[in-house]
Amino acid sequence: MTEFKNTERELYFFRLRLSAVAIFVFICFGLLLSRFIWLQVYKHNDYAAQAEENRISIVPVVPNRGLIVDRNGVVLARNYSAYTLEITPSKIKGELNAVIDQLAELVEIDAKDRKRFRKLLDESKNFESVPVRTRLTDEEVARFTVQRFRFPGVEIQARLFRQYPLGELASHVIGYIGRISQKDAEKIDDSDDAANYNGTDYIGKEGLEKSYEKELHGNTGYEEVEVSAGGRAVRTLSRTAAGPGSNLVLSIDIELQKVVEEAFGDRRGALVAIEPATGDVLAYVSKPGYDPNVFVDGIDQQTWESLNTSLDKPLVNRPLTGTYPPGSTYKPFMALAALELGKRTPSMTVSDPGYFWFGNHKFNDDKPGGHGSVDMYRSIVQSCDTYYYMLANDLGVDAIHDFMKPFGFGELTGIDLEHEKRGLLPSTAWKRNYYKRPEMKKWFAGETISLGIGQGYNSFTPLQMAHAIATLANNGVVMKPHLVKSLEDGVTHKQTLTVAKESYRIPLKQENIDIIKRAMIGVTKEGTSARVFVNAGYVSGGKTGTAQVVGIKKNEKYNAKTIGERLRDHALYTAFAPADQPRIAIAIVVENGGFGAEAAAPIVKKALDYYLLGKKPEDAGKGKETPPQPEQPKDDAALQRPAAELKAEAEAATGPKPGEESPGNKE
Repeated sequence: MTEFKNTERELYFFRLRLSAVAIFVFICFGLLLSRFIWLQVYKHNDYAAQAEENRISIVPVVPNRGLIVDRNGVVLARNYSAYTLEITPSKIKGELNAVIDQLAELVEIDAKDRKRFRKLLDESKNFESVPVRTRLTDEEVARFTVQRFRFPGVEIQARLFRQYPLGELASHVIGYIGRISQKDAEKIDDSDDAANYNGTDYIGKEGLEKSYEKELHGNTGYEEVEVSAGGRAVRTLSRTAAGPGSNLVLSIDIELQKVVEEAFGDRRGALVAIEPATGDVLAYVSKPGYDPNVFVDGIDQQTWESLNTSLDKPLVNRPLTGTYPPGSTYKPFMALAALELGKRTPSMTVSDPGYFWFGNHKFNDDKPGGHGSVDMYRSIVQSCDTYYYMLANDLGVDAIHDFMKPFGFGELTGIDLEHEKRGLLPSTAWKRNYYKRPEMKKWFAGETISLGIGQGYNSFTPLQMAHAIATLANNGVVMKPHLVKSLEDGVTHKQTLTVAKESYRIPLKQENIDIIKRAMIGVTKEGTSARVFVNAGYVSGGKTGTAQVVGIKKNEKYNAKTIGERLRDHALYTAFAPADQPRIAIAIVVENGGFGAEAAAPIVKKALDYYLLGKKPEDAGKGKETPPQPEQPKDDAALQRPAAELKAEAEAATGPKPGEESPGNKE
């Protein structure tokens, strides 16, 4: 039997299915349309901004670091541009060492570069680029550029590098820069200047590079750069120029600095020369020094260990942090205190038999048999210890402290370097607060005696000694010592003085200052440094000194030839010149140099010859031969050194024992 189709029924279901499909399609298109409207209308601004950000990259423009020049414009620190090969660890595909090995086939990467890279990698963040090679040649740049597609995460960058063209010369003044460490980054993030360090890899680590970091760094600029989908720069859309850092114009005369450093040779020590009227530091020498260039890219471990473990301590800034007894260079200030406080007159004499008894303790003079009858002039010219033993006893420790403090002894000078040490100017209050044991807190009268000759607890930095002699030369007008004479704007080149006026004045009588200055002139004419300054061509004032390093056994005589070189006494000298209107004041310490007149004064003489007369050491002996001169008095201490030594600190605190002797100072 034939079955007939129900056309109406089939047509009904067909239309039903068609309607369902139509509704489904309509819903889908409705969803697409609503999404389209959502994206294109309601979220248009947000996504447009995101698209623009993907297309445009904000790149920081690192400013040019300011230059450092000496007072005559000689460049001491400068910048130059070079290419570096840098790796961003987070973008590296594969093992890092394998990538470096492949790079080494194109660009020379030695073991030193690898060690430095590892050290910098440990100090950096994973998303930061780290240099694996610096200062690439043009050929190396070309070789890598051709193969760049093989090394995602590796780029060549143009960077500014710091250079110190004079190497070790004045290294403790200038300091150095280095890559920003994690510790540095944390400090920057906590500061108000964090945004200014975007894109910056280096920061001042030591010296003026550190203390004037803010001024030298400048202001970071920005570029809007259009980039491709692959991250390549296409074009620069806009640019906010970086502001260069200020230039530092130092007070240092680098030629004077060179003369002094060469005069030191291989000896250790420190010298500071100051212009009394301004506080300008003309020379700032710490020997030995170091080459700051080795720190710029990251110092290798071997070089760091050699510097850090050397017995000569080349990284120690001796004028700033080294402390030494001033020895007999303290005597002119003691004499001035006696005049100002009414304890002595210039003509008042004392009898020096060669020693001074205090209780049962014998304090020896530097000259066996003594100097006889000594007034104030002779006490300085001949450096009579007995005179100052008596004077210290008459003044007392607190009167000495109060008089010396305004000269800067035991005080921070405020020089523009970080980590300055205060030194020690003793007083009863200091000892009471310093010691914990009750029996050590008391100041004993016998401890005052050695202070008069610059020994005992006295301990000052060479910078403090130079500051004090400069203040004396400047008739009590105190100028803050400074290494940066002025800041020069990197754009306008306008200079601004860092120290424009005096700090304060010490109320001293001019006639008393003149008495001390005449005696210090006598030191160079007929006293302990007369031989050094024969026919100098100028008149200077000076004072020799010697500071003990270690004690010797009782009843033994000091003999430098029988003890180790590093156990010998330090040699000191202070000076100012010309005597009538001082333009320069100097303090020097030659470590383990022996006698001040033999080791320290000749270096000062070379410095004064250059600064006042323009004479350099190589000029010595040129021209007319100097006729023979009559023999001048030797440094007193060179003749004889008393043998006895003060007992240990704990014993001294309980007072001297019967029959004990104290050594005299020597020059």
